[in-house]
Amino acid sequence: MATQLKNLSDFSHTTVPDGSPYSIAIAVAEWNAEVTGALFNGALETLKKHGVKEENIISVAVPGSFELTGAAEILLNKHPYLHAVICLGCVIQGETKHFDFICDAVANGLSNVGIKHSKPVIFGVLTTNDQQQAIDRSGGKHGNKGDEAAITAIKMADLAASL
Repeated sequence: MATQLKNLSDFSHTTVPDGSPYSIAIAVAEWNAEVTGALFNGALETLKKHGVKEENIISVAVPGSFELTGAAEILLNKHPYLHAVICLGCVIQGETKHFDFICDAVANGLSNVGIKHSKPVIFGVLTTNDQQQAIDRSGGKHGNKGDEAAITAIKMADLAASL
């Protein structure tokens, strides 16, 4: 598999716009906190590195990944000036179908919130087979999905502003 060979958070091949004009929210799930905390730190540092002002970053915690859809909806309703919402979570495959239901609900829910508000709602939710895969993608050997989500938020906010 290609992901075994590279850091997925390498952005040397692309230009990242200046984030200073944008206000961005981060919603992070508390479930699997070791992983989601690392995702959050990656996203926050990447936003700041690319110019998003700290006072223009709103952060909220929710119990689990399922609640990210509600958080994105609330954030966009309460703060209509937001340019994007980053949603960070981690769902690890278990022995039941719970994994499938949660992943499907979160992916569809976040997509629907973004469409409803015509704002980028970024899917930064790890859906892994085991804990090690989650660690590898939250600052480990495959990079940090939080970094990727932050870059995506800035690029999508810039796209929306340019159209």
